[in-house]
Amino acid sequence: MNTKPLAYRMRPQNIDEIIGQTHLVGEGKMIRRMVEAERLSSMILFGPPGTGKTSMAMAIAKNLKMPFKLLNAVIDKKKEMEIAVEEAKFSGHLILILDEVHRLDKGKQDFLLPHLENNLITLIGCTTSNPYHSINPAIRSRCHLFELQKLDEKDIKQGLLHTLTDNKLGIGNIKVDITEEALSHFAFAANGDLRSALNGLELAVTSTKPNSDDSIYIDITVAEECMQKKSFSHDKDGDGHYDVLSAFQKSIRGSDVNAALHYLGRLIEAGDLDSIARRMLICAYEDIGLASPQAGPRTLAAIEAAERVGFPEARIPLSVAIVELCLSPKSNSAYKALDAALADIRAGKSGDIPAHLKDAHYQGAKKLGRGIDYKYPHNYEQGWVEQQYLPNSIKNKIYYEPKTTGKFETSIKQVYDKIQSQNKNRK
Repeated sequence: MNTKPLAYRMRPQNIDEIIGQTHLVGEGKMIRRMVEAERLSSMILFGPPGTGKTSMAMAIAKNLKMPFKLLNAVIDKKKEMEIAVEEAKFSGHLILILDEVHRLDKGKQDFLLPHLENNLITLIGCTTSNPYHSINPAIRSRCHLFELQKLDEKDIKQGLLHTLTDNKLGIGNIKVDITEEALSHFAFAANGDLRSALNGLELAVTSTKPNSDDSIYIDITVAEECMQKKSFSHDKDGDGHYDVLSAFQKSIRGSDVNAALHYLGRLIEAGDLDSIARRMLICAYEDIGLASPQAGPRTLAAIEAAERVGFPEARIPLSVAIVELCLSPKSNSAYKALDAALADIRAGKSGDIPAHLKDAHYQGAKKLGRGIDYKYPHNYEQGWVEQQYLPNSIKNKIYYEPKTTGKFETSIKQVYDKIQSQNKNRK
């Protein structure tokens, strides 16, 4: 009997078995090209938990049939790395897979750097942190950086189905009767984390009492209990997920704080922080916008706080932000103005940039009439001077139509109206 966790057993044995990440291991993509050319370079794999960073690193090594050693930058001491180097010297080369690479201290880093330089060791570092923020430049500059993306529900369902039919490493030798609703819930509730989905499936299989025919029946109730997350499938067609999100956003837009909190509660019960965050940020800029510009940064701060503390405490900053979003004045003037400008551009209504606005920072620009009559606004009182900026063909075009639903946009409307009035007088 294999006592290793199911998620560990189901790690890919080569890059063809990697689930998702086609932008890295698909045909013609960089990591596949490295493997096919047998020219592996040191790299940092970064991305959310459960996206398969360590599994990908091991699959690369197995694909190339090269010796590798798996260490953790936090747990394993410098002595373990010294042993890895000795093994590399014995075999001629070694792939060092280093989890939590962003926690590599200076002593370990200084020890490894010379061996990376002389190619005795190829480093594949794995981290959930942004390498530009968390990894020492000395290591980062010697590695290619590859971002792994969160798996979608289709990818996770593919991994689950493969596990259910794999007789050697998976649970294909167990008669599992799983409903489509339960399977979809494992995929959804994992929130892009395949390891979480496999852990939940394993718990369901091992904790469910077999039927008289030795089959194990897994329905939505079992799936919810094993994933510790309630089902988000409010109807058999699966539209309920999007219906709740739609109602959530429209309640904020409509300033109904009670309805917005209700739908927020449904989303919290489903544990869907990603969707909550995305809709809140969209509302802050799409529906509130210039009526209260600080709503956007404050909403982002609340989301970051929620992500840091996690559920159940995450509900506290989220509730504060939702009340503010609902009761803030509303304006969509900014993005509607941009949409109008984009519509003209896509319809071919652009025209040539006025000569006085063109780049004049090169030799010969004046001979071409570039930038000659440009008026520098800071040289004028109030930092403004009458001047044409739009191309001649659309010089009288108006895109922005300010609203007066908030103090901020009301104040900038006064400036806007004054400028527009002076422009009209000039015309």
